[in-house]
Amino acid sequence: MSILKKISILFFISLTLMSIIGIWTDNINSKRVDNLIKEKYVKVANEILENFDNKIKIDKILEKHHLKSLKTKPKNNEIFFYKEFTFGYISIEKKSFEDEFILEINYLDEKYILKTQDEENLKDKMILNGLVFLDIFVLILIFLYLIKLLTPLKNISLEITKFANGDLSRRLNIKSKDEIGQLSSAFNKMASSLEELIKTRQELLKDIGHELRTPIVKGKFAIEKIENFSQKELLKKIFKDLESLTNELIELEKLNSKELELSTFDMETLIIQALNKLYIEDENLIYINIEDNFKINADLHYLSMALKNLIDNAIKYATNYPIEIKVKDKKIYIINSAKELSKDLEYYLKPFTQELSQRDGFGLGLSIVQKVLKKHNFNLLYKYKNNKIHFIICLNS
Repeated sequence: MSILKKISILFFISLTLMSIIGIWTDNINSKRVDNLIKEKYVKVANEILENFDNKIKIDKILEKHHLKSLKTKPKNNEIFFYKEFTFGYISIEKKSFEDEFILEINYLDEKYILKTQDEENLKDKMILNGLVFLDIFVLILIFLYLIKLLTPLKNISLEITKFANGDLSRRLNIKSKDEIGQLSSAFNKMASSLEELIKTRQELLKDIGHELRTPIVKGKFAIEKIENFSQKELLKKIFKDLESLTNELIELEKLNSKELELSTFDMETLIIQALNKLYIEDENLIYINIEDNFKINADLHYLSMALKNLIDNAIKYATNYPIEIKVKDKKIYIINSAKELSKDLEYYLKPFTQELSQRDGFGLGLSIVQKVLKKHNFNLLYKYKNNKIHFIICLNS
């Protein structure tokens, strides 16, 4: 899970808890304030009723509690409290979103409509609610600020991934002076050093390959002048091995740095391309079974090279023929009758490793296969079943 998702989850949990606390606090305060106001004005109403015949006393009560007499009652009020008695009723009403109340006292044929002053308790309640909403607003601002701070990390991750996939020109353009800016600067320095180192190694290997090919070609011409047949064939094999080793080493180096050239093709095209690289004279050595000729998006050159190496190994180490190439369920199976591998598959995926009993080649074939498949995010599996070796290329990455 990404850091952004984790922070988002924590934010929504915090926001939910704060909202619940805010609503809960508001309900408690509302009940408390309502009870205080009800008690206050019911007490005032009872005091007025007790002195209903004494106008002077009532005026003092009104002045004491800062009550203002009205001739008519405002409309669209919300009834806050209502109580009937033998000769009249008491009603306390309130307009929505206002801090003033209307106190109506009806006794016999006389009526008092009184308007209260703003209630301080309601103001305190509104201030408390405002503080809760302010906390929520600040929480949202902090969340947005954290997202802004973490946005460069997403760009850093993307650029590092592209660099790791072989695009050595990738650099970070982050100018901040915090730790993220320092990380960006450190990555740019590291990337420049690695790019220079890799380019130097590539040029060196290229030069070595070129320099090796020249004496190999000269050696091949010189061999033709040797009359001794056994010595001639031995030297031919030595130079052929040298040429093969040089080509495989250069191919391995290209795989480390070159970007894949992706295209869409079907399995039949892939198999034909791989077999063309082998130059097999006897077609009876191979049985092809394409059950599902599905299409795939990959680098045809390198994927066919990987398949070619697996087919070449299957032919080389087979005890019975034909070997089988089967395509089914987004997988390519290369099956041959052979002895079970003496070590785990991981051993043979390393350069210059092979079965000790048959020292033919340089042990780079499976290493190249692994690098090609890894670049494509494909997998190579190995099974031994019914005295047969199964190498399986899983193409559903």
